[in-house]
Amino acid sequence: MPLTHRQWYRRGLKDGVPIGLGYFAVALAMGIAARNAGLTAVQATVTSLLINASAGQYVGFTLLAARAGLLEVALMEAVSNARYLLMSCALSQKLPTDTPLWQRLVLGFDVTDEIFGVSISVPGKLDPYYTFGAMTTSIPGWALGTFLGVVLGNALPLALVSALSVGLYGMFMAVFVPAARREPVVMGLVGLSFAASYLVETLPLFSALSSGFRIILLTVVLSLGAAILFPVKEDDNAP
Repeated sequence: MPLTHRQWYRRGLKDGVPIGLGYFAVALAMGIAARNAGLTAVQATVTSLLINASAGQYVGFTLLAARAGLLEVALMEAVSNARYLLMSCALSQKLPTDTPLWQRLVLGFDVTDEIFGVSISVPGKLDPYYTFGAMTTSIPGWALGTFLGVVLGNALPLALVSALSVGLYGMFMAVFVPAARREPVVMGLVGLSFAASYLVETLPLFSALSSGFRIILLTVVLSLGAAILFPVKEDDNAP
């Protein structure tokens, strides 16, 4: 029997808890960066609720601290967050064809790397309420961590903030490692992406590009190559 929207939402709530804990740890450093840029706790918290992008917020806070113009901030935000366009397009392919527009817009607005990872790993079609549940327990952790980071300022030891942030990377690895163990193609792509990421970061031709643009470039090239060489056949009977 197919799961109901409520059951999918509850499953998303559960899967979003470790994401929220990881977000909370990383957002403490985000709050410190916001305070150094001159933002209040309320302003930084609202920013985290509306943007939900670590790289984008770091870029924005850094430019604000440097007294950059609004146009420059807008352009850099567009570059650093452009990868979410690709994630939204990928998630749209997993949604049932009758998914309402407002649900698609919410998914696109609040998609993050980790929420995308757990959502894209759902077998078959994606019920939007699963992602809504993951958002419910993860996004508040990001906002609360930012708030406390501003309030506490630089009182937290730098070593502690760095140690807490490692947990998010471990959580993100837990998203793709099971799939990589099941699928040799995924395992190969993971290893190839690690090697390619190192090369584009060190080669002079690519190192001058922003990290966000390098991620977009690798995502497009690797995913396109995998789709051509190892196409996934969809089940016609899938919901």
